[in-house]
Amino acid sequence: MKKGLVFLGPPASGKGTQAQRLAEELEIACLSTGALLRSALSVGSPLGEKAKPFLDRGEYVPDEIMVPIVIEWVSNQSEGWLLDGFPRTVHQAEALDRALESNQPQAIVLHVPDDELRKRVIRRLECESCHRVSRSGDDEFCPDCGGLLNTRDDDSPEKFESRLSEFHRLVFPTIQYYCDRGRARIVNGVGSLDDVWRRVRI
Repeated sequence: MKKGLVFLGPPASGKGTQAQRLAEELEIACLSTGALLRSALSVGSPLGEKAKPFLDRGEYVPDEIMVPIVIEWVSNQSEGWLLDGFPRTVHQAEALDRALESNQPQAIVLHVPDDELRKRVIRRLECESCHRVSRSGDDEFCPDCGGLLNTRDDDSPEKFESRLSEFHRLVFPTIQYYCDRGRARIVNGVGSLDDVWRRVRI
């Protein structure tokens, strides 16, 4: 199995956009756990029903729900893979490492100051069909698939602040976990999409 990547960053940092672009460049599979959960919620699947109480409160979905789903997905990727937004806790990172043994992933971490994140989230839109992220002021339809662009439910001010707080509490230690093992690269996430992309792909 080719080596994998994990892509981490706070909400509204642009990690979903950059992660997808990197996966396409490297020609590897990409799993966005956020998009997976929002899709499951919208169709009322068993995963969506389990995740709904946590998403409604702007909290991360517990490890016992997410870890088995992600590890099963990773185990089916033989040509390399990228995880967008996972692992979000040290326990998830440890579980992923145990599952992969000697083939443990590298982490790419987008760093964006909190004040910049708050400015971004006010303008963020997402395609209801393919989940491409755009900004208000763009066309009301997705340039990729033609789906309707709309504000995400979890981008309300209250839910965003809750998610940002959860990021600081849970994901910062996870980033430190990868840094301590020499498996993290911190990327400045401020600037245009193309500016950040040039830093990501170096």
